[in-house]
Amino acid sequence: MKNMLKITRKVSLKNPYLIAAWPGMGNVAFKTASYLIETLHAQEFAILQTADLFYPEQAQVNDGILDMPHFPKDKFFYWKQPVIKTHNKQTNNDLIIFLSEAQPSPDKGYLYAHKILEIAESLKVKRVFTFAAMPTPIEHTHVSSVWVSTTDRSLLLDMKHLNLKTMEAGPISGLNGLLLSVAKERGLEGICLLGEIPLYTIQIDNPKANFAILDILARVIGLNLDLGELRLQIQLQEEEINKLIEYFRGGPEHKEAISEDEIDRIKKSLQAFTKLPNSVRETIEKLFESAKKDIAKAQDLKKELDKWSIYKDYEDRFLDLFKKEGQNTDNQ
Repeated sequence: MKNMLKITRKVSLKNPYLIAAWPGMGNVAFKTASYLIETLHAQEFAILQTADLFYPEQAQVNDGILDMPHFPKDKFFYWKQPVIKTHNKQTNNDLIIFLSEAQPSPDKGYLYAHKILEIAESLKVKRVFTFAAMPTPIEHTHVSSVWVSTTDRSLLLDMKHLNLKTMEAGPISGLNGLLLSVAKERGLEGICLLGEIPLYTIQIDNPKANFAILDILARVIGLNLDLGELRLQIQLQEEEINKLIEYFRGGPEHKEAISEDEIDRIKKSLQAFTKLPNSVRETIEKLFESAKKDIAKAQDLKKELDKWSIYKDYEDRFLDLFKKEGQNTDNQ
């Protein structure tokens, strides 16, 4: 692969960790990393030029004039941690934070992950962190727990004192998961912190999950983070969702758990104010194309639609796949 890195500032870092994030479910990873950059006043030092890995799907018009194709911004930031003396020894892990506006085309993800880690290794990174969402049947008023998955058992045991929930099995979708698999392939340590979010809020920001992840990250790395702004966001969001639920229930006197019908109505209302990340829409389109060629792939497509609670939006198109399959069978 040709050189894709544009250095905007030369840096010298000590024992750096890499934190990488992309948009995904609940925007948990992207928002968590963005808050970290803002809070630490991390500085940009490089840009990853990835036009070859993305395929623009629409044109932007401003004042009647079409703009040039827009490609996501992929940037590296750095932060130097003050030296901390512990038992006459100095410990110091600087941070490299990679933040991308979108995930690349699915067929380019593996190559893209290797390029990012190649750059990280050139800066002496040995441990990589990513973040993700963990949708569970909790309510929005509950405290978000943090789940963890690591690249090796010893690293998982090292984090046992944090009382995290272990993700025993299952996929971590997109680059927030794939990067760590590639990190393991390259002999790097990897940790994914997954913040719990209610199933009915997967398409909106989740400051509780951001808070929970950053609280754990601060303890793992030794950061002194100001999370006051997130506390305010949590309060405001909870108030807004409470108002929505009270509206559906007919008043604040109804305190029982949210019913399935109420969850469906809340999802529709929340979806009116949110949108899927472009990378997710692209993945869905790829899965539709795969299912057209091989109907067995429809199972993967259905899982993706259910994960984002948008099956009903695509239901007619999804069922058409089987109608066409049936027509093809009859004609043979």
